[in-house]
Amino acid sequence: MFNIEEELKKLPAQPGVYIMHDDKDEIIYVGKAISLKNRVRQYFQSSRNKTAKIEKMVSRIARFEYILTDSELEALVLECNLIKEHRPKYNTMLKDDKTYPYIKVTVSEAFPRILFSRTMKKDKNKYFGPFTSSGAVKDMIDLLHKIYRIRTCSRNLPRDIGKDRPCLYYHIRQCDGPCQGFISQEDYQKQIKEVLDFLSGKYDPVTKLLTDRMYAASEEMEFEKAAEYRDLLKSVRQIAQKQKITSQSMDDRDIIAMAKDERDVVVQVFFVRDGRLIGREHFHVEAGTAETNSQILNGFVKQFYAGTPFIPHEIWCQEELEDAEVISSFLSGRRGQKVKILVPKKGEKEKLVELAKKNAKMVLDQDKEKIKREELRTTGAMNQIGGLIGLSRVRRIEAYDISNISGFESVGSMIVYEDGRPKRNDYRKFRIKTVQGPNDYASMREVLTRRFSHGLAEREEILEGGGDLSMGSFTRFPDLIMMDGGRGQVNIALEVLEELGIAIPVCGMVKDDSHRTRGLYYNNEEVPIDRYSEGFKLITRIQDEAHRFAIEYHRSLRGKTQVRSVLDDIRGIGPARRKALMRYFKTIEAVREAGVEELLEVPQMNQAAAEAVYSFFHSQG
Repeated sequence: MFNIEEELKKLPAQPGVYIMHDDKDEIIYVGKAISLKNRVRQYFQSSRNKTAKIEKMVSRIARFEYILTDSELEALVLECNLIKEHRPKYNTMLKDDKTYPYIKVTVSEAFPRILFSRTMKKDKNKYFGPFTSSGAVKDMIDLLHKIYRIRTCSRNLPRDIGKDRPCLYYHIRQCDGPCQGFISQEDYQKQIKEVLDFLSGKYDPVTKLLTDRMYAASEEMEFEKAAEYRDLLKSVRQIAQKQKITSQSMDDRDIIAMAKDERDVVVQVFFVRDGRLIGREHFHVEAGTAETNSQILNGFVKQFYAGTPFIPHEIWCQEELEDAEVISSFLSGRRGQKVKILVPKKGEKEKLVELAKKNAKMVLDQDKEKIKREELRTTGAMNQIGGLIGLSRVRRIEAYDISNISGFESVGSMIVYEDGRPKRNDYRKFRIKTVQGPNDYASMREVLTRRFSHGLAEREEILEGGGDLSMGSFTRFPDLIMMDGGRGQVNIALEVLEELGIAIPVCGMVKDDSHRTRGLYYNNEEVPIDRYSEGFKLITRIQDEAHRFAIEYHRSLRGKTQVRSVLDDIRGIGPARRKALMRYFKTIEAVREAGVEELLEVPQMNQAAAEAVYSFFHSQG
């Protein structure tokens, strides 16, 4: 029995992280302290003026534990990792799990490319962003390809120059053909320099270039080409027009402000890069035990910058942060340069913070009804599902399905829903290795064993190395497993989990005779569900998504196998010629329709091989 009074006496006066558990041993709060002894005891002192939220949290504490650290900075890092891993109910939590796109220019290559990237790595390449719209990033990359004719292929140049034919982009004048040596490395690098200037906000040179090209094409009576340059010019001007807020005094900064009412909190972030406002984003936040704007922003900043790949030089906040000094030290270490956290009090800086605050208030007012509807559909539906089977907290669900046709190319799918939304980055595909024939139970046993064995091994490896469990692809285990089926599939899952020593609730998604979702199978009985409830609708979406993902994977494997087997039936056509044929013609139908002369144009094909292919498809009728 955990005696809180006795355990409080044992607390050391050292920095560390404290973890509060409820009577079901769920983590409900994580905090850091310079002195664990002083900080944790404050929660249980009746003389202190505690807010209603903190009183409610303290009433639920059944036990606490703590982890000692060497400094407050180490405590902050550990606190951020534990909050991210466990998402405690009473911590300030980001409701949105957003990642931001970057434009990556691979300047480490002899012939660089322009790529879309979700991560910013410490490598020799150049990154621009983060941007708030992936669509806008893709449009900009497409525009740069059209203007500067930068290659899109992944060929190793200059090593592979001349080895293959130029691709379609060369033929439609969107690439200068470095793969064929049609442009020198020096000239190509000049175009890359112009790309880098454009991405840095220097639009005038490209505007002049396109204007000159447009008029030149018009004078030569090439009106189609002139229209092409006109459209490109229009796109460039639209991008330039969006960069309205500029100042020589600004470098890389994030401007953060918030608005709240009695129920909801919205935090607005303006992203300023190289003196330009490149975008803004808002975040819905659960305040937890935080009451004041300062407390909410303090929790938001810690959590937001623990997960974002880019750390700006300065962060301007609406309020002073309680942990400003230690957060600044933490972020400075991540950036590799000093990061300042400021609260502007006057002038242009204060106006920008006020503008962010007004935007947050506008989003809060506009989104109230939308937020309520979305919560009912997502987190509300997850809570309904948990309530049906007696679980107090269901945040992450994993669902599994098997797909095959008479045992041919059996595959398994794992899909993940978090807070009622699909988390597609965590989806996984399994090609069945140990089961022959149409045995769904044995196939499911293999899938679950591989998934959770891998997860346990990955967890052990990361913990031994002192890393963060969120780094692994299989380390996060679900709060609930859903099987596409009833008693049989559920029992298979329970057996696998028991063999591996893992305790996770498992339920089956049962269908009726018309193959429509009927309800849940849990603890050896079918649980009745209101067919019109949001929980039932979410179960249906999960079941359909697991089935779709498995079928899609199975179809792709089946298609590849069928293509390979058709060409392998032709005498004299081995893997190299098969690959060359498919690379040249793209589809089997195009190979079938080709004449001998066309087939001879394919690299690695000779007269005998071309005639063999032609005869094979002709004889097939």
